[in-house]
Amino acid sequence: ELVLLHPSRREHPVPVLFHVHGGGLIVGSAYDELPALTPFAQRVGAAILAVEYRLAPEHPYPAAIDDVYDGLAWAASHAAELGLDANRIVLHGISAGGGLAAAAALRARDRGGPDVFAQMLLCPMLDARNDSASATQMSGLGAWDRTANDTAWNAYLGVARQHAPADASPAAASDLSNLPPAFIDVGSAETFRDEDIAYATRIWLAGGEAELHVWQGGVHGFHALAPSAALSRDAQEARAQWLTRMLRRGL
Repeated sequence: ELVLLHPSRREHPVPVLFHVHGGGLIVGSAYDELPALTPFAQRVGAAILAVEYRLAPEHPYPAAIDDVYDGLAWAASHAAELGLDANRIVLHGISAGGGLAAAAALRARDRGGPDVFAQMLLCPMLDARNDSASATQMSGLGAWDRTANDTAWNAYLGVARQHAPADASPAAASDLSNLPPAFIDVGSAETFRDEDIAYATRIWLAGGEAELHVWQGGVHGFHALAPSAALSRDAQEARAQWLTRMLRRGL
């Protein structure tokens, strides 16, 4: 299932945020983040196409990434009839959705399509190993600690977790070259901090393009927990500025 929100006024095909919701791969729906995402999409002049993917443990890997990738491929092939610009599809994901968006970018690269213009990964869940310094440091703290993360990865991958493929755990990818430009955004006080920093670093080392923001004092999902806080406003502004610059490239 895909949920499409279109700008009310448009004369030409518009870029689209292909949105993948959060929820640790075990909860959530395509509708959850649309109220907060809509003003952002309006600002940058984009439509939103949100994907409803199957959840673990009832539907373990590869159900979620299959649904996301198949939805992305469908969107690319039907863009013209939907009034969308097939050349400016931006993968956009939060938390588990950020991990799935990163996995979809890897799968699209490896399968020769569909073309992805850019990827916005907000506090993405990227590494099934869950053994980073920040995961240890934040154990028992915050809205999504190491125990919660273990529970989610076990539900999604089960016994395959220690040998997860890249389209399940993007941090396992041996090659991060030839990926679309990435925006990676994470708080300093959360489980995913170090795996997200490592992912951006590896994109740079592979010759790719990434913009990384580590927001001092930010907890997991701080922008949603306290949207009016100065930190959240600054983060939202940085996201909008980056995406606006990216979309100008596609004109």
